[in-house]
Amino acid sequence: MGEKYLSERILIQMTEEAEKKEIIRNIINTRAALTNANKNFEFANTNELIDYYIYKIKTTQTKLDGLIKLAKLKGIELEKLA
Repeated sequence: MGEKYLSERILIQMTEEAEKKEIIRNIINTRAALTNANKNFEFANTNELIDYYIYKIKTTQTKLDGLIKLAKLKGIELEKLA
């Protein structure tokens, strides 16, 4: 909870351009985390690891979806990130 508040507070103090760069950086990092979770899921060999990576994939995908919505609201061109 504290992290969310802190990140929102930091975004409020950023310039619009710096905020857009931060959103883009977060999208890139989240995409990498999603790719990593998918690869790890492929090699999971216990039920606990399978469950963990399913959870990780779902939460990371949800985070990415939220960041993409935010980017669209801010007018960031997502085609450049593909």
